[in-house]
Amino acid sequence: MKNFEVFLEVAKEFFKERIFTDYLRRFAYGIDASCYRYIPKAVIWANNEEEVSSLIKIAGKFEIPLTFRAAGTSLSGQACSDSVLVVCFWKQIKIAKNHESIWCDCGVIGINANEALMPFGKKIGPDPATIANAQIGGIFSNNSSGMCCGVKQNSYHTIKSVRMILEDGSILDTSSDESFNEFCQSHTKLIEDLMALHKEINSDFELKALINKKFTIKNTTGYSLNAFVDFDNPKDILNHIFIGAEGTLGFVSRVEYETIEDMPYKACALLFFKDIYSASEAILLFAKNQAIISAAEIMDYACLQSVKHLKGLPKEILELQEGNCAILIQLESQTKKELEKNIAYLTPKIEQLQTLFKVHFSFDKKEQDSWWLIRKGLLPITAGKRPKGSTVITEDICFFIEDFTQGIAEVIKLFEKYQFKGIIFGHALSGNVHFIITPNLNDSGEAKRFGDFMEELAQMVTRYQGSIKAEHGTGRMVAPFVELEWGEKAYQLNKKIKKLFDGKNIFNPDVILSEDKEIHIKNLKPSLDHYNSVSEFIGKCMECGFCEKFCPTLGFTLTPRQRISVYQEICRLEAKENLSLQEQTELQELKNGYSYYGIETCATCSACANLCPLQIDTANIAKLTKVGNFPKIAKFVAKEFHLMIPLLKGTIAFSNFTESLAKPLSKKINTILKTPAMLDYFPQANSKKEFENCFSPNSLEVVYFSSCLNRLFAPPKEAKDQRNIQEVFESLCQKSKVNVIYPKNLKGLCCSKAFKDYKETAKDMALKTFEALVEASKNGSIPIVCDHSACSLELLERAYEFEELKKVQLKIQDMPSFVLETLIPRLEITPRDSTIGVYAPCATRHYKQKEDNQSALLQIAKLCSKDVFMDKDTKCCGFAGNKGFLNPAMNQSALRNFVRFYDENPIIEGYSSSSTCEIGLSANTKRVWQHIIYLLDSCAKEAKN
Repeated sequence: MKNFEVFLEVAKEFFKERIFTDYLRRFAYGIDASCYRYIPKAVIWANNEEEVSSLIKIAGKFEIPLTFRAAGTSLSGQACSDSVLVVCFWKQIKIAKNHESIWCDCGVIGINANEALMPFGKKIGPDPATIANAQIGGIFSNNSSGMCCGVKQNSYHTIKSVRMILEDGSILDTSSDESFNEFCQSHTKLIEDLMALHKEINSDFELKALINKKFTIKNTTGYSLNAFVDFDNPKDILNHIFIGAEGTLGFVSRVEYETIEDMPYKACALLFFKDIYSASEAILLFAKNQAIISAAEIMDYACLQSVKHLKGLPKEILELQEGNCAILIQLESQTKKELEKNIAYLTPKIEQLQTLFKVHFSFDKKEQDSWWLIRKGLLPITAGKRPKGSTVITEDICFFIEDFTQGIAEVIKLFEKYQFKGIIFGHALSGNVHFIITPNLNDSGEAKRFGDFMEELAQMVTRYQGSIKAEHGTGRMVAPFVELEWGEKAYQLNKKIKKLFDGKNIFNPDVILSEDKEIHIKNLKPSLDHYNSVSEFIGKCMECGFCEKFCPTLGFTLTPRQRISVYQEICRLEAKENLSLQEQTELQELKNGYSYYGIETCATCSACANLCPLQIDTANIAKLTKVGNFPKIAKFVAKEFHLMIPLLKGTIAFSNFTESLAKPLSKKINTILKTPAMLDYFPQANSKKEFENCFSPNSLEVVYFSSCLNRLFAPPKEAKDQRNIQEVFESLCQKSKVNVIYPKNLKGLCCSKAFKDYKETAKDMALKTFEALVEASKNGSIPIVCDHSACSLELLERAYEFEELKKVQLKIQDMPSFVLETLIPRLEITPRDSTIGVYAPCATRHYKQKEDNQSALLQIAKLCSKDVFMDKDTKCCGFAGNKGFLNPAMNQSALRNFVRFYDENPIIEGYSSSSTCEIGLSANTKRVWQHIIYLLDSCAKEAKN
């Protein structure tokens, strides 16, 4: 322990505030998608290679183990640590001039690499189901494969170079001859020992034959021994030995993949069979035709039942009977003609297999995506349907294709023997079977059955000479069985490799190799048995991490997965009887910190729900648990709301007048008292006092509900167009010959979002507003438009929760959607030459929203400007209503990549549809951001016809 304390003191000199030792963040960052729980003693955020190199040297000096964490989507316990967990964020992408290779930093998300390569018709080889979330560091270190890549296109077979940091802190870049030659001179002993291993393996013909055979199928059990058989020079061996090493040999900073062709023409068929045995027999046919079939994904009856609720599924799934099974196959080609030829060849062969329904190949991408959504969402979706109190265990094994049918039969027998209800799916074309079981590990009997099940599973797979781990990585789950699968001789070689690169055992100990033969059944996640109204809806979460990548507080406080995990742990400890003194302390620390890390810094943007296959909206934790401290004041403000806006306008006007003094003073006070800060590009007070209806001699009308924020704010002094938004909308409507109707008593109305922490007051305010809108819209006969996307969403979500309004069909639209649908057809638009930026607020893409307001915003921008930029990776700016004034650091953190994107592109001005978002965007990018209608009005005039 003394060593650890000294280690921390030294490390803090380098990492300062980026070392976390508080229990809440240690617990939160210790969570991954596996069934294990390890709580690190410290969490460190590293920003670059130099920091990691220094950290490794310090760790080596004090013999403190390090675990390098990527996205935490891995399933076998390789991303957990009870020592020091290191999180790395850097994620640059560089594509070779000939597009034949791509360099990706460890933090690059797999799908982002493919998006960068898309214009060139290329992609990376690995395609795991988690590619939309998994980072390259993890994909490489687990040798992840996936749906279509099989064995031939995984990391091992498509790697070109690696940039790695070894136990002495040295950095080796195998893409550089200079770096490699210097390394060989400075690490002569390592190179000699490496080549001695190569000689030992290749001189043993029996061992060499075993290695060759076992790597003809998917295999991630143990280290990549095939590197010593497939290659004869140290550079190639070094490139490949780190693949699948799961961070146990050193740190992989960057990899260079050879790119592969992303075939432009694809066709899919979803085939249904009587049972899993007849389906597995079909796989033998598909395996013989791998030259034209790129993927064959098998899904048993339980899988298909679990996804029946998804939209856009084929009707056949609803007609299935107990025991039926499906296989999703995909064909790819460079030309449509060749693809059609392959389909014509394959179809009669498939029909001979006696499928349940007529064979149908689809060329439609939307239909194909809906089928792949079934397969890719299976793990989290089925996990979400697990019994309360149970834990998700997912395993993947691989058989030689001739043993595939019998192998599946053996797995089913094990389910029956150990009384587990499991689901079976997987990459059948590769002989790769995944399955999920959900034991209640709080039950000692069930926990023992799970341990016995794993023992017998490993024995069974070994009898078939298959892989106990096919692509999820050895981790802790299979570490006790590496010797069983490989035999003593090969196992000793695995130990030699570990010792060669990590003599002090500081890199991810107990992963891949462990002296503890029961490590796979230790430190399993405890289950939550008691649920309240909040934990009930988040209890489906299996902590897969799919929700994290667009969270605005990723890298700032907590992510949605972490918020759920910490909240559930609080609930678990509160429900537990006879807490130990340590547990009492932990519970208190979690509760004390959660109000800030879990509630106050949640943007409640629901970006997580859009990504979650179960649509778990983590924002509801904050919405349902946070209660305002001043209910009487809130009630008074709501009642006298018509007085509040003038009062706030006066405050803003005074702040604008004394800006040189007010701005720095407010920022300083904000850091101490958390009072609102006056940001750069701060809006001016809206001078509009009266909201009068605007009539033209025509029949078209619209009710304009101007949000309280837009009644309060006018553009900042830096803006070219100083008009308030009401003037701009009235101008557009006048050009379009549309009458504008304001609701009566608009000054006293609010969508109710401002009172969200006071449920009864919010309800009263919402009802008052809807009554005014019903009257103004003549019982819904006139459309209603709102000028702030977050307020539009609030109105849309609350519109029918009142009994009084259920008979009234209000047509409420966000302003971009209304403008695109109704005004633009009546306008003549002359696009600008200027380059603009567009940001779609999180409210425009909310998962419950029917209208595509994000698309409307972008379409308007493209009509008005020839050059439009949009940072697709920023889904929420983190301003979150008033939180951007109270906690500007949250907004700054959420926009750190956004700012870089707009600094790298020649953008003069930006447009959005949310005034609060626009304040934060302007302050951080140092450019004026305004509502999209300012752009439209500058380009539009009345149509001639």
